[in-house]
Amino acid sequence: MQPKQPAATLPATGAAVPRLVTALDTPAGVASVRTGVVRARYRRPFAISSGGSDELVSLLVEVRTADGARGVGEASPMTAYTGETLAGLRAAVDEHAGPALLGRDPRDLAGAHAAMDAAIRGQHLAKAALDMALHDLVARAAGWPLHLLLGGGRPGGSVPTAWVVGLGTEDEMAEEAVRYARAGFRHVKLKGGEDPARDVALVAAVRAALPEAVELSLDANEGYAPSGAARTAARLADAGLDLLEQPLPRWDLDGMAALRAAGGVRVMADESVQSAHDALEVVRRGAADVLNIKVLKVGGLFRARQIAALAETAGLAVKVGTMPELGVATLAAAHLSAALPHATVPADLVGPLLVEAEPLAPAAFAGAAETGRVAVPAAPGLGHGLDARPEVFA
Repeated sequence: MQPKQPAATLPATGAAVPRLVTALDTPAGVASVRTGVVRARYRRPFAISSGGSDELVSLLVEVRTADGARGVGEASPMTAYTGETLAGLRAAVDEHAGPALLGRDPRDLAGAHAAMDAAIRGQHLAKAALDMALHDLVARAAGWPLHLLLGGGRPGGSVPTAWVVGLGTEDEMAEEAVRYARAGFRHVKLKGGEDPARDVALVAAVRAALPEAVELSLDANEGYAPSGAARTAARLADAGLDLLEQPLPRWDLDGMAALRAAGGVRVMADESVQSAHDALEVVRRGAADVLNIKVLKVGGLFRARQIAALAETAGLAVKVGTMPELGVATLAAAHLSAALPHATVPADLVGPLLVEAEPLAPAAFAGAAETGRVAVPAAPGLGHGLDARPEVFA
């Protein structure tokens, strides 16, 4: 008779698991929410078809519990894209969504969103910043890097990022695209949408100069007219484009589906995906091959994971996008990308690389411009290191 085997136990190296239990067994509720504004100048003005800016402006949000646990989130309004202003974003956090979290268990992320939704309708950026801060707080208390809390990824790994080329002259854009492709970026995204013929010429010029293995996408930011979009998409495919992002207005899902059915170039939905409900409708209508999930746009990491699960169920690929943002929100996007096996289109993690000096998490992005990859921090939480820099909330 074989001796009875002892019950399975965690290995001694699994110290993070008992730490998770003790650190979060009886958590204190959320005691305070505060905000601060951070600005950084772009290396060159960043523009899309709906507008542009000389500087990247972000709202930082800090959430603290009664026992001193802390998490930080970030949201960049990018008014030309979202229609939201910094003042409106800050008011939504300070006066509505933030107070709705006071006294709540920070681990209850679903409950947090229900409370914020009851306090104010919409305001996805405000909710995303608070959601990000809660995720940071809980992961730090657990002693885990955030991507493990989100469900995947390997500590100490890295994720690829696309290089995003803002609008400029054709020569400026082509030179920038080729320079970063040669530096190691395996996906280059061009901004377009102002002039379809110019977009075709730009794609042809860039494709001819890029290494063959580099993917090329163009983001029209809803800029094409439905009457000519099919012809433009066909010409872009002939010019060597791999992926066409949001060519039509966000509401024209039938048009997006027709472009996708025509073949030649994959279609990615961005502005058409503002929520899980939007994502479900895109899937139902067959309007995209890829969903661009931006943490801020959809209301936070909790909502982003819901959309990612829907995409995976439908067999669609995912790209984790950014607005762009500075270091805190970009780290959140990096952790999310690391946790999603079907995030097969390189993320847009270049906000900290587009500014003259990244003010929040410079160490996390050191070397990324030379490799095309962003290291995913192994430190607990987001890995931003802002505990040593209280001045950002002064």
